[in-house]
Amino acid sequence: MHRVFGLAAMALLFSLATAAQSADVVTSLPRLERGDGRHALLVDDAPFLILGAQANNAVNYPTMLDTVWPVLDEIHANTLEIPVAWQQIEPVEGKFDFSYLDTLLKQAREHDKRVILLWFGTWKNTGYGYTPDWVKLDSKRFPRMKTKEGKDHDVLSPHGAQTMAADRTAFVKLMEYLRDHDAQNSVIMVQVENETGSYRVPRDYGAEGNRLFAKPIPEPLSRATGKRGTWARAFGDQADRAFNSWYMAAYVEEVARAGKAIKALPMYVNASLAGPSNVPDPTGVASGGPQQDVLDIWKAAAPSVDFQAPDIYDAKSANVVQYLDKYARPDNALMVPEIGNSLPFARYFYEAIGRGAIGFAPFGMDRSGYFNYPLGAKALDDEVIGAFALPYAMVGSMMRDWAHLSYAHPTWGRAKPDDGSAVSAIMGNWKITGEWDQWQFGMKEWKAFAAEPPPAAAEPVGGFALIHLAADEFLLIGDHVRVTFEPAPGSPPNAIMLRVEEGRFEQGTWQMKRIWNGDQTDYGLNLTDRLQVLKITMGHYR
Repeated sequence: MHRVFGLAAMALLFSLATAAQSADVVTSLPRLERGDGRHALLVDDAPFLILGAQANNAVNYPTMLDTVWPVLDEIHANTLEIPVAWQQIEPVEGKFDFSYLDTLLKQAREHDKRVILLWFGTWKNTGYGYTPDWVKLDSKRFPRMKTKEGKDHDVLSPHGAQTMAADRTAFVKLMEYLRDHDAQNSVIMVQVENETGSYRVPRDYGAEGNRLFAKPIPEPLSRATGKRGTWARAFGDQADRAFNSWYMAAYVEEVARAGKAIKALPMYVNASLAGPSNVPDPTGVASGGPQQDVLDIWKAAAPSVDFQAPDIYDAKSANVVQYLDKYARPDNALMVPEIGNSLPFARYFYEAIGRGAIGFAPFGMDRSGYFNYPLGAKALDDEVIGAFALPYAMVGSMMRDWAHLSYAHPTWGRAKPDDGSAVSAIMGNWKITGEWDQWQFGMKEWKAFAAEPPPAAAEPVGGFALIHLAADEFLLIGDHVRVTFEPAPGSPPNAIMLRVEEGRFEQGTWQMKRIWNGDQTDYGLNLTDRLQVLKITMGHYR
């Protein structure tokens, strides 16, 4: 599959992708592609943007699924992220039950949604709460990490060979089920484990952990980092955390590699993030997890894992920008698989897709009655639903077109910063600026009229994203923002905004609804709380 698709080819692929959800259709495996530092997720052989929603952790039972689908429809999501727990598929060792998955996949097809399965195995939020009872009750076979004082820590050790073997067996059975019962690939991706790591205890100080810690660092890690010697010599005060990162990643690698040998779906891991100031404090983070500063260790230890991803519950705009920038690497596809579902987090959809993200998903998007406030919303009210629904609806009608175009062309996007300051970037010959708290008409500095601020001026809402289609052509979406274009320094003179079309893509073809002009463009492009997709053509007159 070539990286750049023609629009005619896109239309054909779109029609094939639409038919592929039929239960009797066998489709190509979803896969990730990379080119020019950008990434694309291909589903049914066409680029796909995950407009996701993650269910609460205890919604992974057939009797709870009816609380999920209405919310996905309300926010225009195309993909459900939902757990499948080791404890529910192997309640008795060696005996497997996939009745939940049977129901889940049937309902996903009925509701025309794709699925990302979250494997809650050895680690879930660092703990072992989703392991079977027979694992929890046998600490000899399935050892916990040890503190320096020799006490049990409530995290299973990455050095437990029998734990890893049992987890791997269960995961292989899960992938065999998908191979045999999901030929149309309703499941497009799998998260392996959940938020690995250990809080407060940086590594396992048990006998096996100490034995391995005294050895030289593994050769693949030496090649990846250029470091040599023991863990203490190679990593200094970060040795415990680097050690735990390597062995947790190596454990996940064993599980992921075995699963991919059965069905080679894209697989990723997610990171429990503390604030940027907590990194690299070994006791202030989930030590061993794939945080932004240990990605090189994870990539060296777990090559079968396609990418590492951040779970974001820090709503401070400057911190979110740091996280996204750290994970958006040429060798790491950016995805935000989990983010808070309260109002301030919705704006970061634009920051993510502006960096070429393949997906985005707020957490807790169901009506099961559980809310993780203050990390998320107090309730899924109309305001919260609407904040995520608006950008999802803008992209949703042209989801595959956006995914295709953002893979083939540069992108940029920003959310309203906490201080409301303007943002700008240079794209080719053009400087593009986003400003906030403007009405559709006029300028804030007009003193004669003394207009009051717009209704959303005090709210952490608004953002925009662009695709640079050609030298003087852009695709723009956004809400609660004013976007202006001006010549970049050193660019040709006599610049004008030649044409602004509002419309949408339909199966690879741009369909114009109307042309903006006069009042709509005299004061920049003012995007409000409506569905607005703009194709902008700039120019230079002679």
